[in-house]
Amino acid sequence: MHPRFALPLALGACLAALVTLAPSTDAAELPRLKVSDNQRFLVTTDGKPFFWLGDTAWELFHRLNREEAETYLQHRARHGYTVLQAVALAELDGLTAPNPYGHTPLESNDPTRPHEAYFQHVDWIVRRANQLGLYVGFLPTWGDKWNKKWGAGPEIFTPANAETYGEWIGRRYRDAGVIWILGGDRPVETDAHKEILRAMARGLRRGDGGTHLMTFHPTGGSSSSTPFHQEPWLDFNMRQNGHVAEFNGRYDLTRQDYDLTPTKPVLDGEPIYEDHPVSFDAKKFGHSIAADVRRPLYWDLFHGAFGHTYGHHSVWQMWAPDRAPVNNPLLPWSEAIRQPGAEQMRHGRALLESRPFLTRIPDPEVVVTDRVPTSVPGTGRYHFAATRDQDGSYAMVYAPAGRAFKVRLSKISGSKVKAWWFDPRTGKATAIGTFPNTGEHEFLPPQPGEHVDWILVLDDASRRYPPPGRTR
Repeated sequence: MHPRFALPLALGACLAALVTLAPSTDAAELPRLKVSDNQRFLVTTDGKPFFWLGDTAWELFHRLNREEAETYLQHRARHGYTVLQAVALAELDGLTAPNPYGHTPLESNDPTRPHEAYFQHVDWIVRRANQLGLYVGFLPTWGDKWNKKWGAGPEIFTPANAETYGEWIGRRYRDAGVIWILGGDRPVETDAHKEILRAMARGLRRGDGGTHLMTFHPTGGSSSSTPFHQEPWLDFNMRQNGHVAEFNGRYDLTRQDYDLTPTKPVLDGEPIYEDHPVSFDAKKFGHSIAADVRRPLYWDLFHGAFGHTYGHHSVWQMWAPDRAPVNNPLLPWSEAIRQPGAEQMRHGRALLESRPFLTRIPDPEVVVTDRVPTSVPGTGRYHFAATRDQDGSYAMVYAPAGRAFKVRLSKISGSKVKAWWFDPRTGKATAIGTFPNTGEHEFLPPQPGEHVDWILVLDDASRRYPPPGRTR
């Protein structure tokens, strides 16, 4: 028997009087998730590694009908995604602009009076995502509903109604495959903001019985760790490294969260989107391309992230020509889902799943620093990043440019090292050869060129690992 979405019977007299609840609906059974024993990764309750490959589908519940949602969900499932980040009370006039079926989420903008018909559509999308093996990174609300800065608002939450709403929505999706994401891209500026978020977290925990992980989606260039790292409800840190293309000052900060105490897993939940105005200034920098979204994927992963979230500028807002555009999207969402960067993310997942997963650590010392360090390991868009198994059974180096670089083979265990090139555009691995494990060794990517990235994989030859990107 599949578990069911648990629908609440009552949350006080107001909810009991004004909300009629639909019957429970069968949901797909996805494994529960938890933090790994070493506090670095997410795993299923039976200890299997879980790779978070996410997509920012913020307006999914609000703007897509079921046929459209089916198209979107099917595509992301086929291409290896595991988490879709979506918002119940959406950013783009989410309180007053109805969903495709004419329903708004709340009665009189009161969080204690949700509209059942609206949430039945949310139920359908969550259930269908779960059936396809996709978890929903579920934001109960976008941030302008508790802090209007940079948003239309209105501010509707107080600590009291946030806790009530949190408990209601927690009970409703208690048995669904969701991961709670508080926040919603708004700064936590006051004690009142913190209390609203803490209250919503308490409500969610009471409603779902503690069955789901929880994090916080911060503003651009910041992290959940700044306001909430010590909070017991924050199971892992989420960064928004944001819509810039350079490594320094953004993507290097993933390692900063990795090194915090107490140890918590870290994830970049919003890097630069594909086809997005770079640094929000298209006239100066143009729009991002697939290479711009591949670099943060490997920068983040190789600096300690347990997974990664992709995004597309048209898809987050589910833009279509009959809708008002936000910041000049280039394609309708239905075409944008097939952009090359979106379909290349799965290769990063396959690469890391082909080697021991829960023992991976960042290690910049794998790469030998050049006489001129701004060349190798590089800076800006040309930073070389490295990760390895803590016992040295393998190492990987992300080379964003096709130039020669040296590595320390001593980082690898065993007397011989087997080397591979892994193509992040195609997922194809090519054997280079086997070398004695002595000293430093120089490698030159197979396609020299300043805009062609590659990944060097070094294995302890005695482990007989399969080609990178493949499992046995």
